[in-house]
Amino acid sequence: MRSIISIVGKSSAGKTTLLEKLIVELKQRGYKVAIVKHSHHKDDIDTAAKDTWRFTRAGSEISAINSLDHLAIYRRIDNYFDPREISSFVLWDYDIILTEGFKGSNYPKIEVHRREQGKELLTDPKNLLAVITDEPLDIDVPQLSRDNVPGIADIIEKMIITHNGENDLELVINGAPTSISPSLKDLLTRTLVAMIPNPQGNGEVKSLHISLRRKH
Repeated sequence: MRSIISIVGKSSAGKTTLLEKLIVELKQRGYKVAIVKHSHHKDDIDTAAKDTWRFTRAGSEISAINSLDHLAIYRRIDNYFDPREISSFVLWDYDIILTEGFKGSNYPKIEVHRREQGKELLTDPKNLLAVITDEPLDIDVPQLSRDNVPGIADIIEKMIITHNGENDLELVINGAPTSISPSLKDLLTRTLVAMIPNPQGNGEVKSLHISLRRKH
């Protein structure tokens, strides 16, 4: 499964600004980045009176708006989606998911820290990849300046490269990611690739999406 790293920190620590810079840096290195933001507010994106809001209020499971330069999809849910569930729902090609927030998750984290917010961190050290800080802290993880965007991107790139050597096959049943053994993953990957009659482009299969929906 593709890597997920959460960028966490207290309010106004600078998470969004850091993410903006990381997106630019990683894109320059040739990587595709997906961003998931954790919000505590209802209708934080699809505001009232928007057409998509009216469609979902009327009962549509999914509402989408497609313009010249973007596609936005809205889905009403009863609970927060975990980033891994969002990955399974979207199914598009990217190298890594960076989240803003999700501090309570078990995903690896990079915490953004400011001196004026106190020395206490939000993250359990076992899940902490690095701290972006303006003061030295007594913690045994890499500590980088917020201006050292290439250094922070290096940490993220290491996780991307680690996963690049794996067959990234995900099995989703009834909307829930399902774990499969490495041997079955390898068998399914080789079988599916062999079944493709005429791959487009140069013949290399970089991604393959198959969906099965059975009638009741």
